[in-house]
Amino acid sequence: MEQDAMRKCIVSGEIKDKSELLRFVVEQGHLVPDFQKKLKGKGIYVSNSKQVLQEAVNKHLFRKAAKRQLAEEDVIVEIVENLMKKRGFDFLNLARKAGAAVIGFEKVCEKLKQGKVAFLLQAKDAGADGKKKTEALAHDVPVFDELYTIEELDEALCRTNTVHIAFLKGDMSNVAYSEFKRIKTFFEENA
Repeated sequence: MEQDAMRKCIVSGEIKDKSELLRFVVEQGHLVPDFQKKLKGKGIYVSNSKQVLQEAVNKHLFRKAAKRQLAEEDVIVEIVENLMKKRGFDFLNLARKAGAAVIGFEKVCEKLKQGKVAFLLQAKDAGADGKKKTEALAHDVPVFDELYTIEELDEALCRTNTVHIAFLKGDMSNVAYSEFKRIKTFFEENA
């Protein structure tokens, strides 16, 4: 890998590819998440993990790295959690509007039978029976089923009873899959 694409996690000291890290910058005394890695200023990097981010906060590693007090440092974990979830909703809505996602048990099952599904997003509080049926049809199709509740999906999509979502094969789903994988990694225990 290119040296330019590598950065050091302030918690573990590990040198990782930037794609495996969360970037933060300091702007006028504020700690600002920079997921697009486009903001000006020296980046402060933390492994893409809620636990590691919490450790950085607990040990005051952001203020040590910035050599100053920072607004938002104590609430940065909550800010990043909300941003992660919102990014997933943004990709979901974009895919839906582009016709690259179908919603609803019957439509999802139909697309799975046709072999047109790249990956599934299911509510974490979905019924066991519905999950079992879609996963039986999914075979090797990746399933994200621990990210959002039905209520969160309903609110994000302005619908009711949103449980099963299939992302259809194509460029849009490739990008969305990478993003949902990143979100899942952030929320995993011991990531």
